[in-house]
Amino acid sequence: MRDLIARVTNDHLIGKKIKSGELRKKIGTAEAPWKCPDCFELTVIEMGAFQMELLASRENPNRDKIILQLHGGGYVGGMRNAYRMFAGLYNEVSRGMSVLTVDYRVAPENPYPAALEDAFAAYCYLIEDGWFAEQIILAGDSAGGGLAMALCHYLKDKGMQLPCGIIAMSPWTDLTASGESYDTNYEKDPLFGKTRDSLIYNKDYIGDNDPLNAYISPLFGDFRQFPPMLIQVGSYEMLLSDSVSVAAKAREQGGKVRLSIYEGMFHIFQMAAKMLPESKRAWVEIGKFIDVLQDD
Repeated sequence: MRDLIARVTNDHLIGKKIKSGELRKKIGTAEAPWKCPDCFELTVIEMGAFQMELLASRENPNRDKIILQLHGGGYVGGMRNAYRMFAGLYNEVSRGMSVLTVDYRVAPENPYPAALEDAFAAYCYLIEDGWFAEQIILAGDSAGGGLAMALCHYLKDKGMQLPCGIIAMSPWTDLTASGESYDTNYEKDPLFGKTRDSLIYNKDYIGDNDPLNAYISPLFGDFRQFPPMLIQVGSYEMLLSDSVSVAAKAREQGGKVRLSIYEGMFHIFQMAAKMLPESKRAWVEIGKFIDVLQDD
């Protein structure tokens, strides 16, 4: 699978569009409409500037907690069917928790702080809808994983109660691209490797703002009082350092962090669902992490 991704992204006809994010920007609008499985109920929630989708079980729903999903896409790609699939998998491994996925505004039309504002609005929506902070689990991949941590920095600074946990898949936490894996995995990464003209160097979201701002690059924030975090990342990723550095800093500041580095894996390998042993194992691990949060 890793070799297949590398061959596709190195193809001179489409590789540049994949790595730069140009293709990612168009996927959501080019996809066929998603057919919601009969076991779920899908509700679209309009929020003015953006919308959200609530996926709930029709049978035996688990109302103990709710998962707030922030999708990836480098802050330039919007909602797509892969995240509806993710919502179904989160529902499955959590034994029936509803999943609220935020189709937040993206750059270049809506740079920082649009995504953070929308994530905060979604969190407030849940609180106003009767959910307690300790019932909310944040989940996100890539940019969405970083956004989940940025949201927690923002909530803490506003004196608001934080969610009970964070699930972060290959979180993009350092938009300065200063980690060592940006160099050590430069030749290995099948998705972003072998070029500096890729999505992870895109400045459309940052604009003229300081990339050291913790609301943009959560690595540079204060992780004291953060909720428990599960961080999953592939060993071949240029973004590996983003996960390793955040985990180390959070632990140093007293946080509970489980960092799982999946050997030989690529960026967001969890999208393979149950087709790869590693992705299957990752979803089992997510389920166990949620079980621990339920027991706390």
